Amino acid sequence: MNALFEASTRIETFRDGSLGSTVANIESKFIGSSKATTPTILADNQIGMDLLLAAILIKKNSAQINEILHAVGILLALPTILCEGEIVESLSLAAGNTGKGFDLETNQRIAEFTFIQWQGGAEVIRQNKILKDFYFLAEANTTKERELYTIGTLHPDKFFRSKRTLAKILEGNAKLGDAWKHGNQFPKVCDYCVPRLGLVKLRDICVHIPSLKEVEANG
Repeated sequence: MNALFEASTRIETFRDGSLGSTVANIESKFIGSSKATTPTILADNQIGMDLLLAAILIKKNSAQINEILHAVGILLALPTILCEGEIVESLSLAAGNTGKGFDLETNQRIAEFTFIQWQGGAEVIRQNKILKDFYFLAEANTTKERELYTIGTLHPDKFFRSKRTLAKILEGNAKLGDAWKHGNQFPKVCDYCVPRLGLVKLRDICVHIPSLKEVEANG
């Protein structure tokens, strides 16, 4: 943890508030430099092997940031999501396909969680992912409650009611396409999702983790 903190501090010092401005400034200093003068410029700007290693360490750790966010987000929400007498039967904390059923299964519900920060524009990859979650919840063979937790519900709900062509989503999403069992019965996303919005409950995770409201507001 200390190494990661030190690496982050080193990167922030180099950025000095704006990476673009820092890089532009350094670029100008190298104009007219030579083999003999470049080492001095590097030293004057505190650019050394330690900076490179700090960047490598940050990159290595950030590769798993989605998994960390997914796991911690679910765990922090559990105390307020669970009802009295409700028992956790299964947890799948890693983001993506882990071979398990749902992110959360209890004796009362099945649930999927997505911590996507919606922007409100053309978000094809985000939409494809959330449709997959919606589909598997809707098609599950269970009498339990089905819930899909998102950061805010405005943009997901708007997508589920949209007229985006469903066939194109299935073509670009192998897991969803392989599991799809309705053929061409539903031409648009809304054709499939709207009748099932009462079955799969769209829930705002911010109700359980209020700090995430800031993320939504700054999205």
